[in-house]
Amino acid sequence: MRLTRTALAAVAVCTALAGAAACGGSGGAPGNSADAGTYTFWDPYPQFDGSSAWAKLVGTCGTRAGVTVKRTAYDTTDLGNKALLAAQQGNAPDVMLVDNPVVSTLVDAGILNKMTEVGVPTGSIQQNIIGAGVVGGAPYGVPIGANTLALYYNKNVLAAAHVDPASVTTWDALTAALRKVKAVGRKGITFSAIGTEEGSFQFLPWFWGAKGDLTHLDDADGQAALSLWKDWVDQGLAPNDVLNNTQTTSWQEFATGQYAFGENGTWQLANAKKAGFPYGVIAIPARDGGAAPAPTGGEFVTVPVQKDTARYATSAKIVSCLTSDANLLSTDTTLSYVAPTQSVQNQQTSAAAELKPWVEAVAAARGRTSDGLGTRYPVISQQLWGAVQAALSGSKSPASALEAAQKAAANHQS
Repeated sequence: MRLTRTALAAVAVCTALAGAAACGGSGGAPGNSADAGTYTFWDPYPQFDGSSAWAKLVGTCGTRAGVTVKRTAYDTTDLGNKALLAAQQGNAPDVMLVDNPVVSTLVDAGILNKMTEVGVPTGSIQQNIIGAGVVGGAPYGVPIGANTLALYYNKNVLAAAHVDPASVTTWDALTAALRKVKAVGRKGITFSAIGTEEGSFQFLPWFWGAKGDLTHLDDADGQAALSLWKDWVDQGLAPNDVLNNTQTTSWQEFATGQYAFGENGTWQLANAKKAGFPYGVIAIPARDGGAAPAPTGGEFVTVPVQKDTARYATSAKIVSCLTSDANLLSTDTTLSYVAPTQSVQNQQTSAAAELKPWVEAVAAARGRTSDGLGTRYPVISQQLWGAVQAALSGSKSPASALEAAQKAAANHQS
């Protein structure tokens, strides 16, 4: 989710190619070169310049395919918008790396090829990770890795409250632990409930952990999840400022050393090591036990539709190179991602034991657009984060907030 927070709202309004011209700004975007020996590649990693390991890998994969790769990096939202505009103009890049929830939007707009049509195998990819890129039963991209959410915990705070983190396996056990922490003068749990996709992203493990259904936001299971968060805030087990917390500011709260738990992602591992106190990681518990499904973040390598279909064979070679086991290991280490294949996950955990709980969390995770939601997800998500805001602020009860959210989502899609 670190690299995927802002794309949904911007891209959702641009799903129809008829309206794409309004999304791309002026001047369009560079696409395929007329030179058959040059292939264009877009990604959402402007933080990696030409000297970076990532940029060098992209170039090497082009060389191995017998071509020169011209790489252009955009921010995540800009990339989605430019992809729609370039496709309308018949000027799409040969290979494109996109945020996983955007895949279904681009497929709906007729921009992406099925992996089977361009000859890219996906059989080794973990099914729940590739699920975010599957539309109509067919994968339209290959994930380069995944990140997700879990609970970081402060060992010192839990020790002072006489809480064994291994005992935190259900909602009841977690709430009991938070009360013990509060009783010894420390703070309970922090998370992000902000009114954006980040808020939905953080709420989903609790919603899904109660067996909630995104097509029926107002059922009893969803209400149980929202009531859990509401009760924590009301009891002072979570701070009021979760309403405004991004995942970054939520982490900053946890990093003060006062909180027992912080819900956050793999992208905070480097910061956790610098926090100045001993920490651990456990899976977010489902209501009645086991690991709750958390949403997957991460990007997919895709092959946009081209007028010259002869280019697909080389594009497929570039995609296969970028997503090979050997290259996934170095890429996912750089990005703090969990690899999408078990063989590379095993290599990661052998090199860094602290990744084991994250591999387990990713194994239980699911794509936000999975289960046939596709382009409906952005609409549902917006109503969901609005319901969370309404309930935690006290303007509505959890039940009435979710009832209103379900009605609005249904009306929008009818």
